[in-house]
Amino acid sequence: MCGVNGVFAYAAAAPMPSAPELLAVRDAMAARGPDGFGVWWSEDRRCGFGHRRLAIIDPTDRAAQPMTSADGRFAISYNGEIYNFPELKARLEASGVRFRTTSDTEALLHLFAAEGAGMTRSLRGMYALAIWDNQRRGLFLARDPYGIKPLYVSDDGQTLRFASQVKALVAGGGVSTEPESAGIVGFHLFGHVPEPFTLYRDIRALPAGSSQWIDAAGAQAPKPFVSIPTILADGAADPSPVAELGDRVRAAVADSVRAHRLADVEIGAFLSAGIDSGAMLGLMRDGGGAAVRAITLAFAEFEATLEDEAPLAAEVAVTYGAGHHIRRVARAEFEAETPAILAAMDQPSIDGVNTWFVAKAAKEAGLKVALSGLGGDELLAGYPSFVDLPRWRRRFGALAGIPGAGPLSRGLLGAFAPDLLRERPKAAGMLDFAGSWPGVYLLRRALFLPHELPAILGAELAREGLRRLDVFRGLASAIEPDPGSDVGRVCALESCNYLRSQLLRDADWAGMAHGVEIRTPLADIELLRALAPSLPGLRAGAGKAALAAAPLVALPAALLARAKTGFSVPTGDWMAEAAGPAPSRRSKGLESRRWARKVYVGCVARRIPAPTLATAA
Repeated sequence: MCGVNGVFAYAAAAPMPSAPELLAVRDAMAARGPDGFGVWWSEDRRCGFGHRRLAIIDPTDRAAQPMTSADGRFAISYNGEIYNFPELKARLEASGVRFRTTSDTEALLHLFAAEGAGMTRSLRGMYALAIWDNQRRGLFLARDPYGIKPLYVSDDGQTLRFASQVKALVAGGGVSTEPESAGIVGFHLFGHVPEPFTLYRDIRALPAGSSQWIDAAGAQAPKPFVSIPTILADGAADPSPVAELGDRVRAAVADSVRAHRLADVEIGAFLSAGIDSGAMLGLMRDGGGAAVRAITLAFAEFEATLEDEAPLAAEVAVTYGAGHHIRRVARAEFEAETPAILAAMDQPSIDGVNTWFVAKAAKEAGLKVALSGLGGDELLAGYPSFVDLPRWRRRFGALAGIPGAGPLSRGLLGAFAPDLLRERPKAAGMLDFAGSWPGVYLLRRALFLPHELPAILGAELAREGLRRLDVFRGLASAIEPDPGSDVGRVCALESCNYLRSQLLRDADWAGMAHGVEIRTPLADIELLRALAPSLPGLRAGAGKAALAAAPLVALPAALLARAKTGFSVPTGDWMAEAAGPAPSRRSKGLESRRWARKVYVGCVARRIPAPTLATAA
């Protein structure tokens, strides 16, 4: 896990790249790579790479980056881990390739030399990479299928710049900081900035599962090499028997956990009181090796409530013989850390605070790598959305097709049930959005609904941002081609939106702020391929039950009986005084809106002149 950046003046008329800019972008990401740094320039100095290193595999200086091939043709700057690196290395060595290091970075150089852009079909891992081909005078970029590792690009028509962080590109001073209305509106709709947008019009995310080639002819459009909905559609076309679910989950998840333990440093685990992290810890124990150290967050405000993770997490740790560290966070620490949290957010998010503190605890414990259970709910239908979205489509879809039904229902609720509308504001959108899968997904995940935005952001910014964002087209792309089942559709919508643009992005910035690499065995493309045939017939609760039964020693019964609460922090209580008077009835949705105000003012408005959040929350 590292920070990468680069610049390529591909057009003949482009000015020569600036060395101070390249270094400024690189060093704005110092927290991502505390173990080393480097720089590389092509012979004509039209292309340059920077790198900040967090050394995990082959931590010696010989594996430092940027790295060049022995013949000097290729250079690479790469962030991530390739979990099937040993198999790739063996395959390359069998073909006559000689390695100078034991790093996965060198394997990528050799693989690109052998296969070119087709190399991505061989990779299992999380990655954002840039490779320069001196013979072809071109630059190759690629990003992993789930988008676990970020890669942001800015192209002004003559020079292309890229980096692991949006803020780093801005720090270099070479890109325009014109605000992107779609990014601002997207944050208010979802609580995160949806890809490929950022807060800046001239900076975009390279799409997950895509590669891009840039040479003197210009930047080609990104080309997808893998698609989550396509994998789900292929699985639905050849479904597996329901009776095989348990065996398939056990084998596939165990294989993913095994692959994700590849490292030359100690690997710990983030442990909550949920099935995902508990089963993952159990499978780590089944895989053998040294006892795992597990990190759990606990909060005084949650003591003796269902949201208190510590007691059940401790029971799981004992079950699997893990060393267990409970890190307690109090409101005073949260308030003291809030400025640092907001400063570390590469893009604004209403989530990520929990990951900040658990990554901080991992660093305090001396860990550089930890496995997380992120992705399990999306893969195995653990969210309420897997029940809610199909139900809403059935109950309200036909009514939503009636012209004017949405505005009429909002008017009636406002006139006859104003208290309900204040406490459950999204209820007013049911007849606007239940007619389509993107619509019900927006309704389920929205922080604010589109009709609320003019009062919050102003009519012009809201209108322009919604036009540029084209939210329903963006959501629809997550289910093209059709995944073939209701479970598959929700899996794709959650994986390509909430998981990618919020949870995984938060894991990146919050982990990297502490120099901790967070790995996600349950968000793995080979795991998805293995389980996609099982999803069409997945009954409610069956996926998580199969995961709970996957370890050789089953999870404690008390954990299985626990109601799902999510891995949360009491920001609603902590921010109540600062955010203003609380509603008469508390809900997580309203608390999220109030926390969003704090994030927006503290994170966005300081960088981009734009209207502050109104008190509509």
